[in-house]
Amino acid sequence: MLGDEAVALGALHAGLSGVYAYPGTPSTEITEYIQLHPLTRERNVHCTWSANEKTAMEAALGMSYAGKRALVCFKHVGLNVAADPFMGSAMTGANGGLVIASCDDPSMHSSQNEQDSRFYGAFAMMPVFEPSSQAEAYAMTRAAFDYSEKRGIPVLMRMTTRMSHSRAVVENGENIREQNSLHYPENQRQWVTLPVNARVRNRQLIKDYAQFEEDAAASPFNKLTDGKDRSLGIIACGIAYNYLMENFPDGCPYPVLKLSQYPFPRKLAEQLASWCKTILVMEEGQPMVEERLKGVYPSGITIKGRLDGSLPRDGELSPEAAREALGLPANKRFPASDVVAPRPPALCQGCGHRDFYTALNQVLKDYPGARVFGDIGCYTLGWMPPFNSLHTCVEMGASLTMAQGAAFSGTWPAVAVIGDSTFTHSGMTGLLDAVNDRADVTLCISDNLTTGMTGGQDSAGTGRIEAICEGLGVPKEHIRTIVPLPKNYPDMEKVIREEIEYHGVSVIVCRRECIQTLRRHAAKK
Repeated sequence: MLGDEAVALGALHAGLSGVYAYPGTPSTEITEYIQLHPLTRERNVHCTWSANEKTAMEAALGMSYAGKRALVCFKHVGLNVAADPFMGSAMTGANGGLVIASCDDPSMHSSQNEQDSRFYGAFAMMPVFEPSSQAEAYAMTRAAFDYSEKRGIPVLMRMTTRMSHSRAVVENGENIREQNSLHYPENQRQWVTLPVNARVRNRQLIKDYAQFEEDAAASPFNKLTDGKDRSLGIIACGIAYNYLMENFPDGCPYPVLKLSQYPFPRKLAEQLASWCKTILVMEEGQPMVEERLKGVYPSGITIKGRLDGSLPRDGELSPEAAREALGLPANKRFPASDVVAPRPPALCQGCGHRDFYTALNQVLKDYPGARVFGDIGCYTLGWMPPFNSLHTCVEMGASLTMAQGAAFSGTWPAVAVIGDSTFTHSGMTGLLDAVNDRADVTLCISDNLTTGMTGGQDSAGTGRIEAICEGLGVPKEHIRTIVPLPKNYPDMEKVIREEIEYHGVSVIVCRRECIQTLRRHAAKK
């Protein structure tokens, strides 16, 4: 199974009642697997794509409050969007088991940063589970739901791209647990986070966090093993343990602390340091454990890892990088092919975004001061040749609000480009701000009727985009709809030019179905 699929199956077998998610690589397959599994239909497990990660987190927290087991799934930057209810959930605690699967993307294969979700776990004082294999991902997900209910706390499940998207054998001979019955928390006060209640809960959470650390030290997912050669001790976190053992198929000669459950088990780390004076920390993502060791170990211990250059400071960890850090000879590699040429990502041939950018570029030739503020989606590829249409792309929903800020700084025309799914994810509030502020901006919603970048999941606003814009206060006569096709270029250019010349908030909905989902729908018919 893929690691994502192992998490999904583990959740179903743990008695899952609902999964809430927003699609984002590398997390998407967790929810898709649950949607297609027979047990989902048999048990009426609720599974739907939420409008964004924040709403997903809140809905799952509501299900936990009612005593049911719930799973939340998103990519690492989605945790930023869900941060408010995520932090709040540590204060309320959990009633039914609540697991938050946050999938990190080291090397930024399809992301704008390399942030490490483990920091969020420490920030919220929440336990973090990080599997080292697909089989462990299955077992650990089941254990995470049990642990969540045992300690009354949500659990953060940290995955990474290689764990999510590589396959290994997963055996699941355990019994499938029944769903929880409806039951509400005994302590109702802690679910109302007024200061008088939150202060009490905060003190309790601090005490509980010490218990979480004790649990991590005793966890079967954390393991300290001795070795014949104590010249080096190794702390291997999550998938890094997999990479380490791949280099030692006959067993590692060094003492190893396998770390897959947090908080950081200080006692195990101190025991390792009593054996070894040099410690190599192998972790996927940022040097979180390596940095913490500096406050744990005495000055006589040498700590090696990403910070001292023993391992690369950025990008994914790999078996080869681990091999080099261990001082082992490099494996034989195949030479680079002189046949296969690099192919950067590009918009699909026949994509409606292409025709929209062609028309937009033609109009903006007459406006040398124009700036186009982009957003997150497959249409972000409009920044690349041959279109070179976008000037910015920061995070979900930033296009319109950045255009608004630039407009009030004197930029004209200020054009924002956003997709339909991103608009309902985090663009609607920006549009309300622009309307209230009477900003001179032109918003172009490139509506391909799906969440195209992540594989064609449902888009929350399909069929309602114009109504939403009107409800937010955009004048009806300045909500225009165009169909991006070459034959329509004259009409498209006319509409774009007219709305740029209108000095207020205007919206152009550029609608044509994604070429990929169109093919799938045609095949089904």
